[in-house]
Amino acid sequence: MENDSIPEMSPVYRKKIMLELAFWKHKMTRKQPLGSVLAKNVQSKLNDLIPEKVHQAITFTIEKMVKGVLFGAQYTTAPPKAYSSFQLREAYVLKVIDTYKKTASVEGAVTGAGGILMGIADFPALLAIKMKMLFDIAVIYGFDVKTYKERLFLLTVFQLAFSSHKHRGEIYNRLLRWEAYAAELPDDVDSFDWRTFQLEYRDYIDLAKMAQLIPVIGAAVGAVVNYRLVQQLGATVMNCYRMRLLEKK
Repeated sequence: MENDSIPEMSPVYRKKIMLELAFWKHKMTRKQPLGSVLAKNVQSKLNDLIPEKVHQAITFTIEKMVKGVLFGAQYTTAPPKAYSSFQLREAYVLKVIDTYKKTASVEGAVTGAGGILMGIADFPALLAIKMKMLFDIAVIYGFDVKTYKERLFLLTVFQLAFSSHKHRGEIYNRLLRWEAYAAELPDDVDSFDWRTFQLEYRDYIDLAKMAQLIPVIGAAVGAVVNYRLVQQLGATVMNCYRMRLLEKK
């Protein structure tokens, strides 16, 4: 982190966010519920009905866009920001999340109304919205996203938000000891497990997003699903930065 000092916060606010963090950590480490197993089975059957060329196109798009996050000028943001209090910092974070939730909802409604071709176009559009939100939040928390390892941290947070239960524990533990983990990383983009990242993200959202390709209901589904996916990512990145800043080892 560029700023080792953490802005002041009131005892009440610290108690509040530490309680929220504890609940979130419990959610990340609890046993896999039966419902997620059944959903995964349904998802697999749906995937079998989708042409392989569609799967390949989505996977290729995700890979290229995510790799672009590490080097793309479109994700350049302002320098890390300083705030007088942690409460103020998180107030700005919540405002950013709310803005991107509304943007993603509108985008989902528009592409959902356009049928299967527009629905497919929603994948890269929504991915771009999520990535830009992550970068904006990192800056508010005081981190420099121009560094390769900080961008890799954001990709790992993204992976945690949209990973299956099977891989969640491994990714969570990686973030839990991020500073030590990052110190061991080579400065090589290919060291990241791109294939698992792509498949986990695609498989996670497939079940929710496939209904968006259905005529008539696609617009409503796209608006609601996109809103909730961005909301989920926002909560994940907030708690990951809280864990990183407030529970330094």
